[in-house]
This record gives sequence, C-alpha cells and structure tokens, in this order.
Amino acid sequence: MRSSNYEKYDQVWVGILAGFALPLFWYFILMSLFDSMETMGWLEPGRVALDFRQRTSALVGVCLNILPLQIFNNQNMERAMRGVIFPTVIWVAVWLYLFGASVL
Repeated sequence: MRSSNYEKYDQVWVGILAGFALPLFWYFILMSLFDSMETMGWLEPGRVALDFRQRTSALVGVCLNILPLQIFNNQNMERAMRGVIFPTVIWVAVWLYLFGASVL
C-alpha cells in the first residue's frame, strides 16, 4: 500500500520537474568534475576534447533519469513516473539534435 506521506507527490508535474532538473544537475556536476581533474593535474589540459566532455556529460545526465524513475517505482508513484518520461524523451531529442551528427 502507498504511504500517505508520498501520496501528495504522486503527481505528473513532480515527475516533469525531476525529469528536467536532475539531468541539468548531473551535467553541471560532471562538467565541474572534468574541470577539477584538469586543475588537479589528473587530466592533461586539452587531452579530452570539450565536445566529448559535453556530449558524455549530457548523455550520462539523461541516463541518470533512471534514478528518479526507480525511486518513484519503488514508492508506487505511477503518475510521477509518467512525468519523468516526457522530459527524458525531450532531453534525448535535444541530445540527438546537438550531438547526433558527430556520433552517427
């Protein structure tokens, strides 16, 4: 049975908000991680192309949308799960538009 604490968050807009915000969060975390590794000398500056960094960070950010999807699934929050799908599809389309030509 669903807990009443989480029932108020079982809304499509909660999933949409999580689906748009979390990939951006992970993208900026990963980009700052690449910059920090360069600053500390773990990566040689220019060794990893900027396009590769952006492309990989964006793809990992989109793929990590599986985390809120799994959390919502564990809490039986079907409406919120549906909300995560819409932004994920939009992020995939944006990624393909921006980076598809360089990969395919």
